[in-house]
Amino acid sequence: MAVEEEGLRVFQSVRIKIGEAKNLPSYPGPNKMRDCYCTVNLDQEEVFRTKIVEKSLCPFYGEDFYCEIPRSFRHLSFYIFDRDVFRRDSIIGKVAIQKEDLQRYHNRDTWFQLQHVDADSEVQGKVHLELRLSEVITDTGVVCHKLAARIFECQGLPIVNGQCDPYATVTLAGPFRSEAKKTKVKKKTNNPQFDEVFYFEVTRPCSYSKKSHFDFEEEDVDKLEIRVDLWNASNLKFGDEFLGELRIPLHVLRYASSYEAWYFLQPRDNGSKSVKPDDLGSLRLNVVYTEDHVFSSEYYSPLRDLLLKSADVEPVSASAAHILGEVCRDKQEAAIPLVRLLLHYGRVVPFISAIASAEVKRTQDPNTIFRGNSLTSKCIDETMKLAGMHYLHVTLKPTIEEICQSHKSCEIDPVKLKDGENLENNMESLRQYVDRIFSVITKSGVSCPTVMCDIFFSLREAAAKRFQDDLDVRYTAVSSFIFLRFFAPAILSPNLFQLTPHHTDPQTSRTLTLISKTIQTLGSLSKSKSASFKESYMATFYEFFNEQKYADAVKNFLDLISSSGRRDPKSIEQPILLKEGFMIKRAQGRKRFGMKNFKKRWFRLTNHEFTYQKSKGDQPLCNIPIENILAVERLEEESFRMKNMFQVIQPERALYIQANNCVEAKDWIDILTKVSQCNQKRLTVFHPSAYLNGHWLCCRASSDTAIGCTPCTGGLPANIQLDIDGDRETERIYSLFNLYMGKLEKMQEACGSKSVYDGPEQEEYSTFIIDDPQETYKTLKQVIAGVGTLEQEHAQYRRNKFKKTRYGSQEHPIGDKSFQNYIRQQSEISTHSI
Repeated sequence: MAVEEEGLRVFQSVRIKIGEAKNLPSYPGPNKMRDCYCTVNLDQEEVFRTKIVEKSLCPFYGEDFYCEIPRSFRHLSFYIFDRDVFRRDSIIGKVAIQKEDLQRYHNRDTWFQLQHVDADSEVQGKVHLELRLSEVITDTGVVCHKLAARIFECQGLPIVNGQCDPYATVTLAGPFRSEAKKTKVKKKTNNPQFDEVFYFEVTRPCSYSKKSHFDFEEEDVDKLEIRVDLWNASNLKFGDEFLGELRIPLHVLRYASSYEAWYFLQPRDNGSKSVKPDDLGSLRLNVVYTEDHVFSSEYYSPLRDLLLKSADVEPVSASAAHILGEVCRDKQEAAIPLVRLLLHYGRVVPFISAIASAEVKRTQDPNTIFRGNSLTSKCIDETMKLAGMHYLHVTLKPTIEEICQSHKSCEIDPVKLKDGENLENNMESLRQYVDRIFSVITKSGVSCPTVMCDIFFSLREAAAKRFQDDLDVRYTAVSSFIFLRFFAPAILSPNLFQLTPHHTDPQTSRTLTLISKTIQTLGSLSKSKSASFKESYMATFYEFFNEQKYADAVKNFLDLISSSGRRDPKSIEQPILLKEGFMIKRAQGRKRFGMKNFKKRWFRLTNHEFTYQKSKGDQPLCNIPIENILAVERLEEESFRMKNMFQVIQPERALYIQANNCVEAKDWIDILTKVSQCNQKRLTVFHPSAYLNGHWLCCRASSDTAIGCTPCTGGLPANIQLDIDGDRETERIYSLFNLYMGKLEKMQEACGSKSVYDGPEQEEYSTFIIDDPQETYKTLKQVIAGVGTLEQEHAQYRRNKFKKTRYGSQEHPIGDKSFQNYIRQQSEISTHSI
């Protein structure tokens, strides 16, 4: 959710790795161990909770959390709780990182000391206040001054134990006086509207005679202050809960009779008790906080266009997208916004095809194909994560949930067996799980998203062309992603892919590790599989899966997912058989309805064509090229009073087919839809019934070429609509280019040195891939110019905002340290530019 500012949208997001806690204080009872969990809070609002780690003073969590932050906040806080079954869970300690300090810890594993938590230190929210001083002449003729303190409202107060019934006390305090007044309690709101005014008499010295303005004597001003305390009215016997305070010295009225501002609430001065820093233990965190300031779309056109045409640049290493991967410290950093942008504009497949082809050309050994953490690998990983999440859930979630719930022991390492466990029983349980998961994966080909199939097709083609003597490379190029980098990691850590809400318990985690290892090896199609295991017990277990049927199932699955998304169906020399079997067909011809129109035929589907013949092995009687299939849909039973019918619609007619049963009908519809999904002339509407006796039975239209009356089902959810903001992704890429501007300039120097002097490279340049120095230099020049223009726009926006913003406004209350830092920076910039 974006926060709108003038001419700009601001997005905030945070990615957190909660590692582990150590040296937590022991429980006072005889057991000493604790059952602890950790929460993530925006100020005091909990947004995430880890699983409970039992009986430990050094709990390991290893949990990841990502969220878009929908509101302003002051602290990102982490609380460690000790679970208490009978009473409220007790807080052991907290880590509170101020928003302005988050960049100091950006993407670094950091140990934070846990701090003591009490009501005096737990503060959030802001207060709107006005002070007004007026001159009053008493009955005796003495001049004194009356102070009016008006408390308008508060915003963002914490909700304590599920409720917030706030009230405020307003106190005029000095060395010899303390006069307090109290507002009404506002029930059930953390944004109370008080709008109450309190009057205090401010006594002046007898010598005071000026009546025209309030020019206070310094010593008096320094001694008086207004204090506002916020409380939560509690029905509990422990009394009301302190929510925060603010203190305003009266010298703010030295130059004006009234003063009005917003303030952040602060903790009490005496709130922090003296606790040794080591008393409560520490917590390891990795926090990545991102703030994107996004302009309107036209600002990004030059840089965006440069990135989107990357796939067409020759060589691809000279493209803007490839250059981003070269200059970023971590390829993943570049891949995330790049893939999202290219997916949004439908350019991810050509770009990945181009960089994969270039990488394959540089690969010397077919056994190492796509094994490194290159830009290609990271981009494909990211695409699979975005486009394949639904596919992953449909395929794996039911089985993973069952494994987590059944809690069977599957330990097959004799050394790790517990007392009373039987090795053969464990091995059989594990074998059944592996078989189940292997089966659901290898039968899931028709559900694989089209964008993934398109990418796998290009990998297969590039690998087969580069290593023509290795017949297996077309499989290993694809399996290295779908098995090794997609299914195996999801089985190993299901919580990272939202297949489970938290990390699994140690026993289930061990089971999933063993399954993941086996599936990874089954999918790798390696020549000597047992030898690929370091552990002898894994090699023994793998003997169960050495049958040819497993290798065949993997190859059939890889064939399907790497041939169905192609653009050119003839580009693979050998047709790949996807499905075959007997069905009954009726052609949509000119003859009137009659039994002779229904014939049993042997149907055969390859990645090139859909055919039928009298018997298996005969010459085809009909041949439908895949590109001629415009839609595949069910046919209503009323058409011929026959069940399990579907239609394959072509430009000139439809072929009506009856499958043997409902499962078979669904299989054929799914796989035919899958292979024809990318055909450019696919229909959007169709006739759900047949054309008989001069009209369509569904809509009664008389022309056999009448446009369809029902929207096409579109088949499987092959392409889940992704919620991607193209401008935001371009802004992120601009930020990365800007961050690594030094490297961009180094790369420019490297291009110059390569084209002028083609001798031994300087070591600092050798990290860059530069195939064509002149083309790369040209792109770099455009990138640097585009980034420079955007940087100027951001600088201008900051200057304008600086001029318009008032410290003490609702957006920037007094006490906003991030704004104070901002003011200091802008003042330095202004001074420097002068």
